[in-house]
Amino acid sequence: MSAGGEPTPPRAPVRRRVLRPSFAIGTIKVRAGARREVSLPISRLITGAEVSLPVHVLHGREDGPVLWLSAAIHGDEVVGIDVIRRVLAHLDPKTMRGTVLAVPIVNVLGAMNGDRYLPDRRDLNRSFPGSARGSLAGRIAHLMMTEIIARSEVGIDLHSGADRRTNLPQIRCDVEDPRTRELAEAFGAPVIFHARLRDGSLRAAARERGARVLLYEAGEAWRFDEWAIEAGVVGVLRVLAVMDMIELPDLPELAPPLSASEICLRSGWVRARRAGIVHLDAALGQHVKDGERLGELYSSFGKRLALVKADRDGVVIGRSVAPIVQRGDALVHLGELEPAEGG
Repeated sequence: MSAGGEPTPPRAPVRRRVLRPSFAIGTIKVRAGARREVSLPISRLITGAEVSLPVHVLHGREDGPVLWLSAAIHGDEVVGIDVIRRVLAHLDPKTMRGTVLAVPIVNVLGAMNGDRYLPDRRDLNRSFPGSARGSLAGRIAHLMMTEIIARSEVGIDLHSGADRRTNLPQIRCDVEDPRTRELAEAFGAPVIFHARLRDGSLRAAARERGARVLLYEAGEAWRFDEWAIEAGVVGVLRVLAVMDMIELPDLPELAPPLSASEICLRSGWVRARRAGIVHLDAALGQHVKDGERLGELYSSFGKRLALVKADRDGVVIGRSVAPIVQRGDALVHLGELEPAEGG
């Protein structure tokens, strides 16, 4: 009863906000709405110093998907390292939905040694799913699988061209899977390449675990190509937005792409017909016709030895940047485009 004798109205029930459970990784628990830098032990150097896998955990305050970002699985492919750095600068776990696990350098020893491969010359991207008691590559792969990939629904693996090659920004994925294709189209790269799964690759092992994977290729090894980094940052943020994990920042470059990505169903390299000094005119993203001139080969005396010509209709998705070539060297990578509807 109130002081005036009137019945006291019932109080509205107090709604308690249920906090999202913490995210456990390694020996660390990351609370909802927080970010942590976690080091997962890999091995020790001969000095006794520990080598670990660096992981940024952004555990959103609200429920949502778990997505991983990985880069430098080949130690010389550094474009993705800066893509991840810039993406993380845009993310705030206090307003995020879901969880982002970012591994900026997977092949730590390769990156430290200035090498594409591990010290035992193994290719880490041919060593998945790995083994806890296997080779060094197998152990790193197993660590990635158990701590990162097995916990995630979607992954974006960031790559660049190999030594003395550069790539057009492109997404490689399974375009026959509708959800994967939807995410690839949201990324907005100029080209989406239908790439088959390779045994031992991160993408193949992750797909077997049920995760959908986008593999981003752009730029050149050991180069921070700004155009490749910017396209990667924009694409990752668009994917996070279409997965309803974030709201896109109000930046002009994050607006939807002006044109849809072109779909490549298969590809092939135009190779040097003989040794020489090559001058390529073909530019990344250029559309070419079968038989079109792409460049010329010269001798050291300046004599023209041969023309470099397209061997199919398509788009230039990669090219060599090496001036001196041997017979059979790969020069220009041409992707064959999916026919337009009604074409």
